[in-house]
Amino acid sequence: MNAQYEMSSDDIARARLEVLRREHRDLDDAIAALSEQSLTHSLGLLRLKKQKLLLKDRIARLEDDLTPDIIA
Repeated sequence: MNAQYEMSSDDIARARLEVLRREHRDLDDAIAALSEQSLTHSLGLLRLKKQKLLLKDRIARLEDDLTPDIIA
C-alpha cells in the first residue's frame, strides 16, 4: 500500500529547526578548526561567524514559533 503521511506545520518547523541546529554546530566546528590554524583567514572567519549568528537568529525565531504563548 502507498499510504501518504502528511506532516503538520509544527512537524515541518521542528524538522527545519533540527537542520538549522545541525548547520549551526557544523559552522561552530569550522570556526574552531579555522581559528586553530596558524594562518588564520580573518575574512573567512568573519563570514563564518556572521553566518552562524544568522542561523542562531533563525533558530530562535523558529523556537519562538513552536513555543505556545502562555498568558499568566
